[in-house]
Amino acid sequence: MKKSKMRSEASSSSNNSNRKGETVVGDCGTCRSSCGYCKSSGRTSITHGLWAYSVTVDDYQDLLDRGWRRSGSFLYKPDMERTCCPSYTIRLRASDFAPSKEQRRVSRRMQRFLDGTVDVEKKSVELIKDPSTSNCNKVSSSVENNSLSHNNEENNKEEEILQFLSGQIDNAVQLCIVSGQFLSGIQLPKASVKKVSQAKRKLLVEGMENLLYTSNIAFQLAATLNRAQLAEKDVQQIRVFGQSIEDTGPSPKIIAAKLASSLIQLAETSGLSIRACNGHLNFYSAMKQASLDEDVHIGTVSKESAKTCESKGGCLKNSSEHPQAKRHKLQIRLKRSSFDPQEFELYRRYQIKVHNDKPDQVTETSYRRFLVDSPLVFVPPSGDDTVPPCGFGSFHQQYLIDDRLVAVGVIDILPRCLSSKYLFWDPDYAFLSLGKYSALQEISWVKENQTHCPTLQYYYLGYYIHSCRKMRYKAAYHPSELLCPLRYQWVPYDIARPLLDRKPYVVLSDFASLQNESSPCISENVMGCQHDDIGQGDSNDVRMDYDYDDEMLDPESESDDDEPDTETSRQTVGVEDGDISNIVIRGQGTRVRYKDIQRVFGPIQRRSLESQLRKYMKVVGAELSERMVYALGSYL
Repeated sequence: MKKSKMRSEASSSSNNSNRKGETVVGDCGTCRSSCGYCKSSGRTSITHGLWAYSVTVDDYQDLLDRGWRRSGSFLYKPDMERTCCPSYTIRLRASDFAPSKEQRRVSRRMQRFLDGTVDVEKKSVELIKDPSTSNCNKVSSSVENNSLSHNNEENNKEEEILQFLSGQIDNAVQLCIVSGQFLSGIQLPKASVKKVSQAKRKLLVEGMENLLYTSNIAFQLAATLNRAQLAEKDVQQIRVFGQSIEDTGPSPKIIAAKLASSLIQLAETSGLSIRACNGHLNFYSAMKQASLDEDVHIGTVSKESAKTCESKGGCLKNSSEHPQAKRHKLQIRLKRSSFDPQEFELYRRYQIKVHNDKPDQVTETSYRRFLVDSPLVFVPPSGDDTVPPCGFGSFHQQYLIDDRLVAVGVIDILPRCLSSKYLFWDPDYAFLSLGKYSALQEISWVKENQTHCPTLQYYYLGYYIHSCRKMRYKAAYHPSELLCPLRYQWVPYDIARPLLDRKPYVVLSDFASLQNESSPCISENVMGCQHDDIGQGDSNDVRMDYDYDDEMLDPESESDDDEPDTETSRQTVGVEDGDISNIVIRGQGTRVRYKDIQRVFGPIQRRSLESQLRKYMKVVGAELSERMVYALGSYL
């Protein structure tokens, strides 16, 4: 029953006769390449590849539901039993999405930024840059005898500064994650900055009198990273030359130094001096402490001091006349996939700064091949309930803040889903967690467009790779489902996770019944799995599919490719039936079924071609093999 239901879902979109176009593919066979996820030294990533001359959105939707993805016009499907990093298609029903606390926090942060209450370029920096302003406002408040309300205002300002500095440290942590300096895919503690009181400053050694704020986040990060490192290596109680393995991890001193280095820009704009000291991250002021003493009572500030403040331009005439915070304008534009020089420059900057690519590696040609070229046949809006207003096809979703391009999401809009392919963003706006924010916007887009196209229900996040920590963030979009690599049924992530903890390749549909059954050996693990601890960092800001370069693809030799895989052969028996004689063949400008031309081939050529066609049918399925056009290439 489940199988028939899945089959009807997969084929429902293909029955729309109003959509023109055809799918034409060339078979690349089994391909080996180096792995972009585990970074193995050998060609351990094994996929079956197709070169797509054109693909209808209905056929590509059905290919996605069989585990395929695209990189430009190259379609690929992992050989799940042999590849180094088994990749499971993951999706989310948009209407069921339950945002986590962290995801809600990302939305609130963006809204505060747009409202002007969070502005890293002006408001918070100015509060820090000239703390003497607070003393001037004290004078103004004392004149009005409104000390109580003024104290509340000062406390709010102080809290704003602490929150701002904490946020900047968190942003620096995320930059260290995306640059590979810290482990990704684990929940890291959030920074907390505290004010150093005047009494404590007096007790400090010489040279520390101007210390204003401090954070011990490096100690918390060191403990968390060391625990994660132990879990990653699966090592317990190993000692090296009499020292515990924990001693080999990053120390608080090293972490604090890295964070201080990442906060150089903040130091330049805020007037603070930021230094690492014995694992602590300290914020100093270059100004004399006498002018920074906020513990002085309001009545003790002299008129002379107030005049000095006014002469320096640091005092406002009235405490109620604070400058309005700068509001920002966010625009989200959806455009069909095409080359845009502004997008390319942003992509180039992102790859170099975030992924540490060498400048000569980020070329316009590689960008076009990876993120611009698309074989999908565009379907314009139809005015009925079958196509959304934008149509179906490949798109770039642009995010602009104050007319500045800050992020681009590369997506495919298909009959049943929005498929997210890649995102690149401006490193200057890392504090907004644009990866998470754009994912939330894409989920909302699916919800909104269901009124125009009821079949459009899902958000596809690409591949979920359990063995790659950097990709585990995708499961944070709850409740998600993984595609069974054998029977192509969708299995809840909460069922799949404990199974994938045990081994990388699992026939998930064998355990799908656990959702409604109580199995002592699995259900306890399933019940203990919580999605909130997955992907709490901003590692999803590097959302991506793999870019297959031409030189990286290495088709296996014919003898190796023909070698039977006994385990796969055993498992696929009875899964799907098909007849290669019904495959549509393109050759010399014609479209015919293989059964109509098989007699033109000699015995050896025919045997070789039929072996290739069987593999093709196996990876795309009988239904698609009879619907898509197979380009013969050298055979005719």
